[in-house]
Amino acid sequence: MAATEAADTQLMLGVGLIEKDTNGEVLWVWCYPSTTATLRNLLLRKCCLTDENKLLHPFVFGQYRRTWFYITTVEVPDSSILKKVTHFSIVLTAKDFNPEKYAAFTRILCRMYLKHGSPVKMMESYIAVLTKGICQSEENGSFLSKDFDTRKAYLAGSIKDIVSQFGMETVILHTALMLKKRIVVYHPKIEAVQEFTRTLPALVWHRQDWTILHSYVHLDADELEALQMCPGYIAGFVDLEVSNRSDLYDVFVNLADSEITIAPLAKEAMTMGKLHKEIGQLIVQSAEDPEKSDSQVIQDISLKTKEIFTNLAPFSEVSDDGEKRVLNYEALKQRRFPPATENFLYHLAAAEQMLKI
Repeated sequence: MAATEAADTQLMLGVGLIEKDTNGEVLWVWCYPSTTATLRNLLLRKCCLTDENKLLHPFVFGQYRRTWFYITTVEVPDSSILKKVTHFSIVLTAKDFNPEKYAAFTRILCRMYLKHGSPVKMMESYIAVLTKGICQSEENGSFLSKDFDTRKAYLAGSIKDIVSQFGMETVILHTALMLKKRIVVYHPKIEAVQEFTRTLPALVWHRQDWTILHSYVHLDADELEALQMCPGYIAGFVDLEVSNRSDLYDVFVNLADSEITIAPLAKEAMTMGKLHKEIGQLIVQSAEDPEKSDSQVIQDISLKTKEIFTNLAPFSEVSDDGEKRVLNYEALKQRRFPPATENFLYHLAAAEQMLKI
């Protein structure tokens, strides 16, 4: 038990504090342990206090080069001992994706800072969670790391909401994810972007891979460079300018207008056929069933996905070095599938690194 707790608690990387003072200046005030200038600039950019439009976003999260960031921002009430501060953000960085866990913990840290006006108490709580997985305080609430299961975080979004918005077109998203393509999602509201993007990896549940998620990206050179190093991803933007950056996506989702566009260069790999129609119908039927929960819909899609891999199995063979299974393309061609199905299975094998080099 102690071992699993220790493994769970070693996921946090750091905590930081950003303040906006009465002169409207935004400053990185404190962090534990130290951080890099690059990460500090990124977190200042993500925290809504530096935003021109003055909109307060209570909680944002995202990923940058395999480091997850979680930022909770609050307005300082007049009654607080923080007399020269109008707003502040608490930033947590971690190795794992779990927005609910870190939202709960940053809220507790915010209450502590409002009460004591010093980062000392925050640091004590951070170290307590880091070492024991728990921090308890009567007035600020208790936090227990193991209350927040990773699977719960994976299942927190709603597939049903996505299907009710996009219907049969959801199969485009499923296909793009299966083929490890680059998906860019735009909406002017960061909350909408985050809710939608965090749910997408569940369409390929067999991988359980949320490292492909970059739910809050700015069009800044360092962020785009980090993003483009990933083979396939889901990236969320609030700047419509991203729609003109066709070098960043294979599939573009304009969430505000409920439109999905496939980039010209991705059209060949993403050709839809009878198999995709079947998958699309299954997704829609399952999601529209009022008796089914989101996790049951995910299970239905996952079973269909497994079936696709079963279809691929007879055309794979052990590679010459005996290390892994590779596609026997001749055997696949002899099966005479409809062209779109053969094309999809070939690109799926490529995505799964099953092609002979």
